Amino acid sequence: QVQLAETGGGLVQAGGSLRLSCAASGRAFNIYAMGWFRQAPGKEREFVAAISWNGCSPYYGDSVKGQFTISRDNDKNTVYLQMNSLQPEDTAVYFCAAEPGGSGVGLRRGVIYDYWGQGTQVTVSS
Repeated sequence: QVQLAETGGGLVQAGGSLRLSCAASGRAFNIYAMGWFRQAPGKEREFVAAISWNGCSPYYGDSVKGQFTISRDNDKNTVYLQMNSLQPEDTAVYFCAAEPGGSGVGLRRGVIYDYWGQGTQVTVSS
């Protein structure tokens, strides 16, 4: 069992940056692939980024490539999402998710994740 808690959301002006954190409780965090997803009002959930258990294989959604960076610190049981050059279209609730032993391009699919956080709101003003 893993519990996830996202922090770091907030209100930022267009062009600004935020770093989201997702802290995991429970054992064996280092075997979990981690993903970030977002959902804007009236839209479907969108894949943002994912990283394998060892941090060697990050994947990004097409809309955030070159703009966001995912990383993890297994010693701190935490995964991060650095978001730069934010735009109003990045406004959404951002969720982190965990999948034991996951890897590969399948990490883009939300349905494979076993555990989800409650989400953190990111609002980008123009």
